[in-house]
Amino acid sequence: MKIHNDIMQTIGNTPLVKLNKMNSSANEILMKLEFFNPLGSVKDRIAKNMIEVAEATGKLKKGMSVIEPTSGNTGVSLAFVCAAKGYDLTLVMPETMSQERRTLLLLLGAKVILTPAALGMKGAIGKTLEILSTAQNTFNPSQFLNENNVDIHRKTTALEIWNDTDGQVDIVIAGVGTGGTITGIGEVLKQKNPLIKIIAVEPTESPVISGGKPGPHKIQGIGAGFIPAILNTKIIDEVIQVSSEESIRTSKEIIKKEGVPVGISSGAAVFAALKVASRPENKNKKIVVIIASYTERYLSTLLAEDERKIAASLPVETVPDEWLAKVKNG
Repeated sequence: MKIHNDIMQTIGNTPLVKLNKMNSSANEILMKLEFFNPLGSVKDRIAKNMIEVAEATGKLKKGMSVIEPTSGNTGVSLAFVCAAKGYDLTLVMPETMSQERRTLLLLLGAKVILTPAALGMKGAIGKTLEILSTAQNTFNPSQFLNENNVDIHRKTTALEIWNDTDGQVDIVIAGVGTGGTITGIGEVLKQKNPLIKIIAVEPTESPVISGGKPGPHKIQGIGAGFIPAILNTKIIDEVIQVSSEESIRTSKEIIKKEGVPVGISSGAAVFAALKVASRPENKNKKIVVIIASYTERYLSTLLAEDERKIAASLPVETVPDEWLAKVKNG
């Protein structure tokens, strides 16, 4: 029998799936579907690791609380880990984060504090620091600074990509939020093969990795507005900027053409992957793109704006008695 002791044991070993209809190049674009993790995003990996390392090192003990600033997905992941382990959790997030995320966090037992949209993630981090200044018996994982965020991707995500491609991966593309995913993957894969290219994706409206100024955008989960301390920019070979409109449009195209239910930041990553795949110098390359999260977390956003309107106005059609009579019981 294969029985897991708890839900956390189901994290990882997410599949690689080909991008088919949207890819007209001579390259293989492989989507690493991180929404196969139990709570639907790549952040499940880091939440479990940060909490369990803190427990092992004595930084987090029974009876203590946890607090973390988040753009949403890390919060959801921390919420299910803390629920499973019995810790009270407070999450601080910009008010721009989707209703689905807020509702799920509350359902998982977390306390949610919202900060002004204009302040972005800096506002959420600042509010967390304010709370921590007077809080007692409280642990802050600090995902933007926590090396265990990076380390779990070194130990799992990177090796999964290497093993599942038999070491034949040429290019890896990922959006940058905390920087943990791309750093962990990039460091390990470049050790195995220095010729592998690592490409970062950030919002056109907030191109800080490219040296630009931070700004508001609609790509939840990436583009925090600053360069995270754990991001190793030395392993990044290229940064591609993708606009909110391009991200949303591409996400919808993936969902409708490929049947793969991706989130908005995944649209940005796939947009970049298609751009890279179209270059003549990349002919016959194997490109892996990180699909960070699941569609359902974005149904109240611009991603599903048209569909929400249609769903709200769908008519209820009558069913004639003669056809009801043909319905067999049981």
